[in-house]
Amino acid sequence: MAVLLLVCLAPMPYGYYQLVRFIAMAVFAYLAYDYYKLNKVGVSYAFVALALLFQPFLKIALGRLVWNVVDVAVALMLIVLLFLKKENLSIK
Repeated sequence: MAVLLLVCLAPMPYGYYQLVRFIAMAVFAYLAYDYYKLNKVGVSYAFVALALLFQPFLKIALGRLVWNVVDVAVALMLIVLLFLKKENLSIK
């Protein structure tokens, strides 16, 4: 998902951005559920908010520059969470 969001920085056809929104909504909804099961409610709510932000049905017009910042910030957050999760799994 992080790679898909970073590719959004490049000029792509509009269909790509729509596809990313559908995929992001599904991925963030799944991650919200997964973290909720792990009793990490704060992270779960953050993913619910991201799923709502990226949902493709009622588009939120933030402008290209703001969306680029959001895409990079979310991609970095996903990468950090990936490394934290790997670290936690290797400790146990």
